[in-house]
Amino acid sequence: MLNRVILIGRLTRDPELRYTPAGVAVTQFTLAVDRPFTSGGQGEREADFIPVVTWRQLAETCANYLRKGRLTAVEGRIQVRNYENNEGKRVYVTEVIADNVRFLESNKDGGGSREEGGSSYSGGTSSGGGSYGGNASQSSGNRPSGNNSRNDSRDPFQDDGRPIDISEDDLPF
Repeated sequence: MLNRVILIGRLTRDPELRYTPAGVAVTQFTLAVDRPFTSGGQGEREADFIPVVTWRQLAETCANYLRKGRLTAVEGRIQVRNYENNEGKRVYVTEVIADNVRFLESNKDGGGSREEGGSSYSGGTSSGGGSYGGNASQSSGNRPSGNNSRNDSRDPFQDDGRPIDISEDDLPF
């Protein structure tokens, strides 16, 4: 069985950060995802508005960096829950529980410390830990992680077009 969803869209409003009584962070936002076709004769695109929920460290990161209109990719699972409202009617809610959020545009307003686009944040399923970036993994939170042999902020592609110095120890075979 498989329950996996990947969405790319724009936030319809700023994320809402709340805390459970136990102190666990939870953020909710809605992603507007364009449909791949235009409607009728008007030629206008339609969109689906999909509610997304993030938990723990990922929730705090999304609340700090995401803003209305920002292009974002979300990976997670679909969850359907239900409750009884004040009138005694059963209400069903379908939402995406995100465990990975990728910011596809740079932070234009300059409100955060990160200015480049393409940042990825993952939330742990039960530990609250996560990872930042491609293959970096940190169990204590969402922090940048460098290569084990060196920890600098140089552009890895600055020597584009020139030979790369690789030792035999760096090769996987």
